[in-house]
Amino acid sequence: MDFLQNHIEALIFCAPSPITEEEIRQCMTEMFDADIELRVIEETLQRIIEKYEADIYPFGVYKSGGGYQFLTKPAYQASISILLKQQSKKRLSKSALETLAIIAYRQPVTKGEIEQIRGVNCDYAIQKLLEKELIVIKGKADTVGRPLLYGTSDKFMDYFGINSLKDLPQPKDLKAEEGEGLEIGKEQDD
Repeated sequence: MDFLQNHIEALIFCAPSPITEEEIRQCMTEMFDADIELRVIEETLQRIIEKYEADIYPFGVYKSGGGYQFLTKPAYQASISILLKQQSKKRLSKSALETLAIIAYRQPVTKGEIEQIRGVNCDYAIQKLLEKELIVIKGKADTVGRPLLYGTSDKFMDYFGINSLKDLPQPKDLKAEEGEGLEIGKEQDD
């Protein structure tokens, strides 16, 4: 079924965000006007992943953000970091990252709760995160004034290369050293 593999590769390549097995199955079912089992899609995806593990490819197919996408291999991190440094104006600011971290760990959370934790107004950071589609409005709280509730989006998962919120570092894995930032992988002293 090389033709199926080629079609699936094309879908992964063209998808603007990670594409799920079910989305692939639906496209292939419509394309070939035949019901294609999810098992066949999964087996074909595994063959594609194995194909791109070869050293001749600087990229591979990886599962990220709940779906599959082409990503460059870690061996090319240096050249990619140069490109990213050149595009650094597109990075998230420190305040946006702080706000995003609060939302990721506390979701669903209101703007008031975020501001209480950060101690400053978060209007601008929340607006920028909404524009970048890293957060979404999850609804309204059942408190006075019915403030909006914020949570992370699927694009958040893709942006940080994780499949679920369980992949986020746990607070016990983070330790703040005096005068330094957080370190990952060390137990917190009590």
